[in-house]
Amino acid sequence: MQVQSNEIDGIIVLQVSGKIMGGPEAGQINDKIHELIEAGKTKLVIDMSALELMNSSGLGIFIGAVNTLKSNNGRLVMANVPERIQQLFKMTRLISIFTITESVEQAIDILKTA
Repeated sequence: MQVQSNEIDGIIVLQVSGKIMGGPEAGQINDKIHELIEAGKTKLVIDMSALELMNSSGLGIFIGAVNTLKSNNGRLVMANVPERIQQLFKMTRLISIFTITESVEQAIDILKTA
């Protein structure tokens, strides 16, 4: 798994690629999100266009990030979520926890007004 970050108008876009299956790669994304929050960056877009696979470890990381951001007056929006990942959200009934958009641009627009 790889994570690349970019800042657009004060909003951090994290592009996640590969697989989030637990282990060191899960810790990498978790650490990155918490570093950003500690630095006061509380508007995050997770671009999942290059994410191949994710299991419950990834779900846990993103649920934790949503909750941590909410408690810090922030927000997380997911963009370009592959169908198989959306199915995971639906199967686990967690789809309502996440804000999901079809593009990074839509996610940024949502966060600009948040």
